[in-house]
Amino acid sequence: MKLLDGKKILISGVANQKSIAWAIAKCLHDAGGQLAFLCLPSNGRRVKKLAQQLCSDIVIECDVRNDSQIEQAFKSVDSAFQSELHTLVHSIAYANIAELGGEFLKVSREGWGLALEISAYSLVAFSRYARPLMNNAGGGSIIALTYSGGERVVPGYNIMGVAKAALNMSISYLAYDLGPENIRVNGISSGPIITMSSMMVEDFNNALELTSKHSPMLRNISAEEVGNSALYLASDLSSGLTGEIIHVDSGVSILMAPSKAHPTPMER
Repeated sequence: MKLLDGKKILISGVANQKSIAWAIAKCLHDAGGQLAFLCLPSNGRRVKKLAQQLCSDIVIECDVRNDSQIEQAFKSVDSAFQSELHTLVHSIAYANIAELGGEFLKVSREGWGLALEISAYSLVAFSRYARPLMNNAGGGSIIALTYSGGERVVPGYNIMGVAKAALNMSISYLAYDLGPENIRVNGISSGPIITMSSMMVEDFNNALELTSKHSPMLRNISAEEVGNSALYLASDLSSGLTGEIIHVDSGVSILMAPSKAHPTPMER
């Protein structure tokens, strides 16, 4: 008997094999979970090929800026999973590259709205449509990927820090709203991990070096370690946990000198 046998799981945010969401998907699949994937239309073909590796043919394309597309996506989940959903993984974040780096003062109104809409509001919208499916399943677990830049200043993270702060508080408010229905909402804040997106971020290699030199564990983490934490949150082992953010970062978050300890941020 595996931890997630019989559990129906929706994974959002897989873009390629380097995605943190992909590592989570593999871990949840290995634990017996039945997976569906939600992705951007531009990533549909790539995600379909990846999904086949995990015995899934449920790949739903969706632009999260469009409410009607979100509604239709969850109708597809409803149909594919017989009106039940046990776990939702939210691993979606985006900001215009021009809004990252330099002074936060220069963030544009357009860039502000875009980053918060995609990175934070999408969690609220997803949770709204996941709610009845999780109620049908007797409860559920919503897991969002966040970052320490939403808790303290990480130079250059700028608008994504504000978006992650909004995401973090959304986790808390959703946990409060959905707790009576046995739906848990938690976040995972990971340290720097090499992904296709992160390698585009200024000084990312320096972020890895700083973490390996200053974190309590003196090493970087792997995407698989984030996947293991997601497995805990998706399983009944975390049945009493909600509204929390688990830091999977080799202990960087406990340090008193974030200017030295906190790595340059990355888009997920």
